[in-house]
Amino acid sequence: MTAVSDTANLKPARRGGRLSLGRVLEVGAAWLLAFLWLLPLIYAFWSAFHPPEFATRFDLTAPLTLENFREAWSQAPFARYYLNTFMMVTSILAAQFVLCTLAAYAFARFEFRGRDIAFGLVLVQLMIMPEVLIVENYRTMSELHLVDTITGIGLPYMASAFGIFLLRQTFKTIPKELEDAARVEGCGPMQTLWRVYVPLAKPTYIAYGLVSVSYHWNNFLWPLVITNSQTTRPLTVGLAIFSAPESGVDWSIVTAGTLLAVAPLLVAFLLFQRQFVQSFMHAGIK
Repeated sequence: MTAVSDTANLKPARRGGRLSLGRVLEVGAAWLLAFLWLLPLIYAFWSAFHPPEFATRFDLTAPLTLENFREAWSQAPFARYYLNTFMMVTSILAAQFVLCTLAAYAFARFEFRGRDIAFGLVLVQLMIMPEVLIVENYRTMSELHLVDTITGIGLPYMASAFGIFLLRQTFKTIPKELEDAARVEGCGPMQTLWRVYVPLAKPTYIAYGLVSVSYHWNNFLWPLVITNSQTTRPLTVGLAIFSAPESGVDWSIVTAGTLLAVAPLLVAFLLFQRQFVQSFMHAGIK
């Protein structure tokens, strides 16, 4: 009996040891992947804050410098690129919030002929890559005389199928009794939307806003096609032209320009990462 009891006591310990080993391997693999993902950013920081001769040579005694940032700022109109990008991102996000909210509210709470077919067409758009429509979008913008304008960059993205789908799913989880109570108080459809649905969907709006801003801040191909001048180019296109091989490649200056382009999103994430995670969690739960 003693031998049997000793064996029974050893089995949980071995099982626990295996679980601990698996957990260690899982955490180690996660740290390794995180390091590999951060490696380009780490190199960018190293190269941007050190003289050009240390760009490809790791030396802990290498002096720090901000000259690369001053040189990058003087060689390209980054202030104009920042302004263009900010105007583009904010205009797209504002239009998406309005259009997606109205469409999602209609799909979630109103009965009308062809609603399911229309919503199915919205879902079909999720399967179409935006790059497939570049030629048609360019021809449309040309006919509207919106080539090389901020509006021309943002117009194809202002009605987002993903935003409509996400908000519709959120609106459908809101109890119908709240809408009935608002109507008893004398609220019309738009007042009900503004006072009931929009406040309760705030985490979803934040999560979607973060996705939209990060995507359009980093969008490159369509702005490259539709813009022709510095007055409309966003940061991504301006950075690509700034680092073109024809003008010679100085990796320290190029990485400094890259950090200037990604700095707003990086700082925002570092300052508000807890709010970012909580918004995505609440949106996912709903």
